[in-house]
Order: sequence, then C-alpha cells, then structure tokens
Amino acid sequence: MSIPEDGHSWYSVNDVEGNTTWLFDTTFLRSRYRCIYGQGCQSIDSKPDPTETLGCCVHGAHLVDKEDRTNVLTFVDRLGPDVWQHQARAEAKGGPLKKKNGDWVSRKVDGACIFLNREGFEGGAGCALHLGAERAGERPMDWKPDVCWQVPLHLDIHTDEYGHETVLLRAWQRRDWGPGGEDFHWWCIEDRAATHIDDQPVYVTLEDELIEMVGRKVYRRLKDHLDTLTQARSDGLKPMPTTATPVVLS
Repeated sequence: MSIPEDGHSWYSVNDVEGNTTWLFDTTFLRSRYRCIYGQGCQSIDSKPDPTETLGCCVHGAHLVDKEDRTNVLTFVDRLGPDVWQHQARAEAKGGPLKKKNGDWVSRKVDGACIFLNREGFEGGAGCALHLGAERAGERPMDWKPDVCWQVPLHLDIHTDEYGHETVLLRAWQRRDWGPGGEDFHWWCIEDRAATHIDDQPVYVTLEDELIEMVGRKVYRRLKDHLDTLTQARSDGLKPMPTTATPVVLS
C-alpha cells in the first residue's frame, strides 16, 4: 500500500457490508485547489512557446475499459467542427482513438491530445469534449475519459488476502502517471498557484466527481465530517480529530 503523504490528516468510512474501507486525505479535500488551465498552468512538459497551453493533455488519454471507450465515442458523435478543432484530422486517421501497447488511447496531434483545441481556435481553447458538454448544458465529466475528469482525485485500491478492500482517495501525484511522472516539467498539485486559490474547498467544488467515485452515501458522511471540522474552526472551537476514524454507513 502506498504510504500516505507526511503531515496529512485522514478520515475513514466503512461501507455497510464491511467489505470496503474508504480512507480520505482530508488535508487535500479541505484545500482550496483549483485547476488553472489557461490561467497560469505551466503544462506538465516544458515547451518552447510559453504562451501555448497544453496542460496535462500532452500525452493524450488512456481509456480504462470498454465502457469508458464506448462512452467517449458516444459523445464524440455529438461534436462538430465548431467546437472540435481536430475533427477532420480524427476522421482522416480512422477515429480519435487508437490501440497502443494493448491499451486504447486518444490520438495525438501536434504534440498533444487530439481533443485539445489550441489557443486561437474560434470554438475555444481546451478539451473539445469539455467545451461540447458545457455548450450542451451537461456535465463535462459525463463526456470525458475517466482519467480526465477524475484528476486531481485518485483512487488507490488495495485488497488483502481476505478480500477486504482499502481504498485511498487522495490527490493525484506524479507517481500515478507511471515512470515518466517524475520527469514532469510541472505538476499543479505541488504549486501554491493552484492549491490555494479557490473560495471553496475541494470536497465542495468536486462534489459530483466524489459522488461518482465513492457513492452518495459515503460522500454524505465525508461531507458531514468535513463540514463539522470547518464549522468548529470558524467558531473557534477545538476541532474533532481528523485521523482515520471508522464510520459505518447505515
């Protein structure tokens, strides 16, 4: 099991069947992190043009399974050239996805994901799937590959010899990208420019994402706990312990 980050507080929730223990990094979830794509993001790879924003889309997206792939392709069919800069190039290549080393991934165009519209595109810079969802009045997380909407949240799943799962939900670290993560030019989780700017904590701003990842019941207990900590601090009271305290869902 990955060793939790030093100095972080954690909170645990046991599901009603007792088969899974959810362990939450409350230090990160109470932080004021916000994605700063297009607002100072330096991109994970160094680049000769500092005005070009590629964010964490440089290497494209890995699709986790058939369901993920099918879902993305369903929403690709709803995109038009007015919102997707590279639609024609995707069609010329046989589609926006390809198989690489046994995994399905998004193709790359000019050094980044084929869904990434570049600065100056009339339909808007950024992920075409994200922009298409917003234009349709729907949630971007429903349109995008799993890995793309989950970042900066990461599920670290471990199963013991008795079949009990312990799932850490924490910030996405460099190591989660594999061997190349340590070579990133920049990673937003480590920079105060991204981690101290929102007016709401992560567990509030990413409520939909958290519910999708852990379920509504688990999220409700987590939120109640973190709301109590926040209220205690604002009232000047001694906060509740934030170490991993088991809670059984009813």
